[in-house]
Amino acid sequence: MATVSSIDRVAQAASTANLPISILQMPESTRTAQDAANACGCTVAEIVKSLVFLGADSDAVILLLVSGDNRVDEAAVASRIGEALARPNGRTVRERTGYAIGGVPPLGHASDVAIYIDEDLLGFGSVWAAAGTPNSVFSVSPQALKDATGARVLKMTGEA
Repeated sequence: MATVSSIDRVAQAASTANLPISILQMPESTRTAQDAANACGCTVAEIVKSLVFLGADSDAVILLLVSGDNRVDEAAVASRIGEALARPNGRTVRERTGYAIGGVPPLGHASDVAIYIDEDLLGFGSVWAAAGTPNSVFSVSPQALKDATGARVLKMTGEA
């Protein structure tokens, strides 16, 4: 049986979620928000950073979909979701999501993932997210992304 590529898994998950996307493979890396913004021709704020954490008590995978120019206030987010966050290493991210850091998409994960989307992303008409590899991306309406992933809206920064 042939293995399914990371990009194909993202495309299949999007199709299953009725999320029409077109995945682009960029000639340059899109691993960082700045790299992705440069490649996609948009602002850093329009890039969806996929940040993977584990619940410190539950060990559940927590995926934060964050606007590219926001810095997550981990203590504030932990307070809002009711559990402290722990940072997994790269191997754990790959094992638990099915993807390497720098290419973690918002959907199509290897296991159950609790997903939260940055409220700031919802202010854009479209945003760019990782599509399974460090040089693949797709553009999507942030509202459609929220709906397709079942993400809960959350303020990621510390200010009120």
